[in-house]
Amino acid sequence: MKRTFLNFKTLATAVLTVGLMIACSSDDITPTPDTEGEAEEELEESRWITVAAAKMGDNPGDGNGGTLIYAVSSEDAKDPTVSIEPFENGFIAPSNRTARLQSSEDGNTIFNISYAGDTGGNYTKYIVEGGQTFTPSGSEVSIAPYVGSAPRWIKLFDGDQTGAAVYVSTEHEIDDNGTPDDATDDTYVRTDANIGVVTLDLVNSSIKEFQEHSVALSAEEEANGYYISRIDMPVLNAAGDKLYIGARLSKVDPATVERDSDYEILGSKTIVLDYPSLLNPTVITSTVGYGNTNGYRSINAFLYGGSVYQANQSDPEGSHILKIDADNEYDDSYVFNLDDALGVEEAYILAWRPAGNGKAVIAYRHAGSAEGVAGAQGFFALADLNAKTAQKIDAIPYDTDFYLFQYQGFVVEGTEIYVTQAPVGQNGNIYVIDTETGAVTKGAELVNVEGSHFIGVF
Repeated sequence: MKRTFLNFKTLATAVLTVGLMIACSSDDITPTPDTEGEAEEELEESRWITVAAAKMGDNPGDGNGGTLIYAVSSEDAKDPTVSIEPFENGFIAPSNRTARLQSSEDGNTIFNISYAGDTGGNYTKYIVEGGQTFTPSGSEVSIAPYVGSAPRWIKLFDGDQTGAAVYVSTEHEIDDNGTPDDATDDTYVRTDANIGVVTLDLVNSSIKEFQEHSVALSAEEEANGYYISRIDMPVLNAAGDKLYIGARLSKVDPATVERDSDYEILGSKTIVLDYPSLLNPTVITSTVGYGNTNGYRSINAFLYGGSVYQANQSDPEGSHILKIDADNEYDDSYVFNLDDALGVEEAYILAWRPAGNGKAVIAYRHAGSAEGVAGAQGFFALADLNAKTAQKIDAIPYDTDFYLFQYQGFVVEGTEIYVTQAPVGQNGNIYVIDTETGAVTKGAELVNVEGSHFIGVF
């Protein structure tokens, strides 16, 4: 099934052209205002939904064979009689491995930065035309000189104006006590975490700002071998004057400088920078959540109600949604623990997205997840940031091989959130969750191929 989808600008141009032609041939025929209003209303109710599919590389579910995208209207996305076959008909998003995709708020533009390989770090922008047609727009720009060829980047919520990419490099500082030839006298001091942050003008395809900083933890934490080992998922605060960057901590044994894998998990931390200057780094720490805040491939922190809500991962008590208030500090009076809310153990938020009403869809796994062909089984939950509640969405079917670790994209349209559901190597569907009522609509069929999976919608 195929439908033609026009954006309002295109339709308006066509209506104007036809109107002029008619006006030239007859003064008796005039446009009907009601008809024009109905056409505009119909078009305003739709947007492009771009499905992203990750092709298998060497192993099922690894997504290393590249990323393909295919766009349909929101009407078609909700229609279970429509079949979408991105692996057969999709546009190949440039990337050596799984592409890191972002979309404009209206769904009309796709932003991509290639991940790894010869083109790693290249930023490209595409106008969504429907189906496999994604038309390049503007010039390419490489951010590899600033943050490497495998950058971690995200689109900031500033009206599709800015992207931000980050990296961190680490180096152990050793005091040789004045005897460089005698390693037995070497004393571990700390591990330096040098971060780089670049902001990218998404409109004009140019670099806006770049800064590097050595980011320190407390003296006690560093003496015990803790350091920031990975950063990701920048997000702006409500005032637009601070940039928050999620962080993961690692640890070495100070006595041996060997990696320590069995250690106390510290309170979740976030790096705070002045924006847009990217200066004056500080680190804030939660006393509610423990573990990492860098997420993985999906946006991990969102602005809602003047505060930033952030998921954490690898929390010994199960993932939390944490809250950072307008004072740029964690609000430790806000306690939202997913283990408690869902009645599970070791909940791990893989990806999530709130709508403007404070209701969110969360992709997660937990200690009871089955082990599938590519990893632990995933689930979706509907959460309420205000009530601090969550429940599994039972209307979506689950399979042992339903793998969400690499999940990237949700589409929010009003109070509805679109997701993809398909086990590795099996067909599935788009599902649309009405976050107000909890109602779930089964949408278009997603046609899969062996060993591959879907990583969301944009």
